[in-house]
Amino acid sequence: MNTTTDILVIEDDAIMREAVAEWLEAAGYGVRKAEDGSAGLTAVKFAAPALVVTDIYMPGTNGAMVITELKRSHPEIPIIAISGLFDSGYGMNAEAAIALGASRALAKPFKRGDLLAAVADLVGSPGG
Repeated sequence: MNTTTDILVIEDDAIMREAVAEWLEAAGYGVRKAEDGSAGLTAVKFAAPALVVTDIYMPGTNGAMVITELKRSHPEIPIIAISGLFDSGYGMNAEAAIALGASRALAKPFKRGDLLAAVADLVGSPGG
């Protein structure tokens, strides 16, 4: 078993991407980052992560496309969908992200503890 649990964070907003990565790294998880859906899917092809955290609304290959492709190519990888628009009444809501194949959906801004609890629930403790 790996000594670190590898998590891929796909988020087009650099500040949010770095914040999520820092929270996960501080908790002991290994993290890779991708700035958009296309880069994220390429990263998965290179090495499948234990978990993917993806934003839904990104230019180009959006989170819904990422979830659809991952469920087709790597159905074993759990996905946490994140979005600032889940509760806005615009576009995809959290239930739709779950229906598409996400294991969890978190509306931004979410608390660090909520993210870490979802991650631990899906892949266990880091290194474990």
